[in-house]
Amino acid sequence: MAAALRRGAAGGRRGLWTLLRCETLCSRWCLITSHKLYSSVYDPNEKTFEKLLIANRGEIACRVIKTCKKMGIKTVAIHSDVDANAVHVKMADEAVCVGPAPTSKSYLNMDAIMEVIKKTRAQAVHPGYGFLSENREFARRLASEGVTFIGPDTHAIQAMGDKIESKLLAKNAKVNTIPGFDGVVKDADEAVRIAREIGYPVMIKASAGGGGKGMRIAWDDEETREGFRFSSQEAASSFGDDRLLIEKFIDNPRHIEIQVLADKHGNTLWLNERECSIQRRNQKVVEEAPSTFLDPETRRAMGEQAVALAKAVKYSSAGTVEFLVDSSKNFYFLEMNTRLQVEHPVTECITGLDLVQEMIRVAKGYPLRHKQADIPINGWAVECRVYAEDPYKSFGLPSIGKLSQYQEPLQVPSVRVDSGVQQGSDISIFYDPMISKLITYGSNRAEALKRMEEALDNYVIRGVAHNISLLREVIIHPRFIQGEISTKFLPEVYPDGFKGHKLTDLERRELLATAASLYVSEQLRSQQFLGTPSTGKITFSCHEWYSCAACLRPRKDKIMQNDLLVEVDGMKLNVTSEWNLASPLLSVTIDGTQRTIQRLSRNAAGDISIQFLGTVYKLQILTKVAAELSKYMPEKAAEDTSSILRSPMPGAVVAVSVKPGDMVSEGQEICVIEAMKMQNSMTAAKTGKVKAVHCKAGDTVGEGDLLVELE
Repeated sequence: MAAALRRGAAGGRRGLWTLLRCETLCSRWCLITSHKLYSSVYDPNEKTFEKLLIANRGEIACRVIKTCKKMGIKTVAIHSDVDANAVHVKMADEAVCVGPAPTSKSYLNMDAIMEVIKKTRAQAVHPGYGFLSENREFARRLASEGVTFIGPDTHAIQAMGDKIESKLLAKNAKVNTIPGFDGVVKDADEAVRIAREIGYPVMIKASAGGGGKGMRIAWDDEETREGFRFSSQEAASSFGDDRLLIEKFIDNPRHIEIQVLADKHGNTLWLNERECSIQRRNQKVVEEAPSTFLDPETRRAMGEQAVALAKAVKYSSAGTVEFLVDSSKNFYFLEMNTRLQVEHPVTECITGLDLVQEMIRVAKGYPLRHKQADIPINGWAVECRVYAEDPYKSFGLPSIGKLSQYQEPLQVPSVRVDSGVQQGSDISIFYDPMISKLITYGSNRAEALKRMEEALDNYVIRGVAHNISLLREVIIHPRFIQGEISTKFLPEVYPDGFKGHKLTDLERRELLATAASLYVSEQLRSQQFLGTPSTGKITFSCHEWYSCAACLRPRKDKIMQNDLLVEVDGMKLNVTSEWNLASPLLSVTIDGTQRTIQRLSRNAAGDISIQFLGTVYKLQILTKVAAELSKYMPEKAAEDTSSILRSPMPGAVVAVSVKPGDMVSEGQEICVIEAMKMQNSMTAAKTGKVKAVHCKAGDTVGEGDLLVELE
């Protein structure tokens, strides 16, 4: 029997008979016993609201509902028609549909949401993040109806939500700012002129934006024009505001933010920092608190400037002041998000505060219960954003589908999972592809990272592509462990793109031995008949399984079903497991080293997919005879993709720039695909004439669909 590993299409090499290829409901709080002083236990005598509407969806809606239940507040969920069976809809006390799937007709539909508020008599609205969370008009309309907005007042939203105005206010508040143009950029020509004056590289970003949307880095005039076009379109689509600003791009910085909390009585706190430098396409992927980089003096200086800015606009609620920090610990104001931040759980873990509860208390008019000296840094917390994305494509292009199997790793100690999905949930093209936020806590960073590694290995997600492999590789990378990171971490560490985990020789042998043992255990189990008592031992002759890739040898002519001795490349390995083949997770011990693996698929031809150390490997298990004959099998020729353009992701065609007969040059834009609010330019792989165009603006396309052919 041969266990064959296959290595990736890019850079794959032949081995003996084989190839080795890399392919790709509720929350739980961190268990922190030392945080009892800051456990945010609800006081039943402290009355807030009887009913609260959550103007959002997914994991953040579930997160808000969880705290409302703790506080005895009834909840109202809104949803689009495609979200009718979503988890947040099931968790809420009431749920009302506000329109069809497109966000402009549902979650951004203020008229429909206001009608639901009146109908359900909700007294307050929590906007979550994104959607209407930083929309001044929405907050104004709520106030005019006597409904409390769980967030700052309209002045602060306007001042801080507008990147141009916020930068001017930051300057006046003596907050360090990035050099740039402080007005609104009118068109692409003006963008080029301003960029030249500032000096390349520059950052083009939406004035009303956030979350990495409507942002582009430009290194020359051409990229400035292109960046202006894409940023304005994304800004209009995501925020209903296409205004842009341009500022100097700080090359190779860290992205560190300060959480602030303020009440309506003039009290403002800074709740320490969050390190958010691991990003792709200006969107955060891994966050942690505290930062390995900040010393107490820099932390205090950043915190005090964040508080000064919040006080300058009379801010009240939870908010986040984001900074870029260079290698010399100089820090510059980036923006202030006047809402709950996606990555707020890591702050909750190290301080013990429930930020949603604090927001609700502040909105009701209660003063803060703590002083600055009370705010601790207890332990370390790490958050990984688990996305339905293919990390092998530009560090993560969206994937859609149904979660055919889903199991959160809540059995791992000190793990919290904030999610809005369950087994059977659909990941659609209409919304952000986030599946969950996975948070681990430890008394120190090493402990938190070790638990994150274990949690990622124990996370079961089937039915869609996901970025578990990328997340795991990031947290075990030597540079990340040493804290040597910046916003350029991913492109610097993976200049040719992410390829999955690179197996060492020992890990390769462990995987082969595990795959062979898994196969043999399954064969042995198939020999047992229903109703026949198990003897505990099954005998077979060694030569039946012999191959030079992996040799399973019996102990004393007999073998325990759970304990196998495997020889790989002349090295003997002891492989032990319960081999519960019905479980999605298998705990395997190889020469004393415990590994958690997942067998994702198998077929009668011996093909098997195993998730090992986070990465999915496709293997083939064959008998010796079959393995010897397989070398005579012809290989399927790879498709020539230079003359065709296929969609790398599901999405909607925004624009098509060519027609049949047009000449295009290599790298020229052919069409634009929008996927989950992000626009992606599709370019020609070579110079040639357009033979056929198979899409038009407005079409919905799936991953792999043919878009354009060249002669």
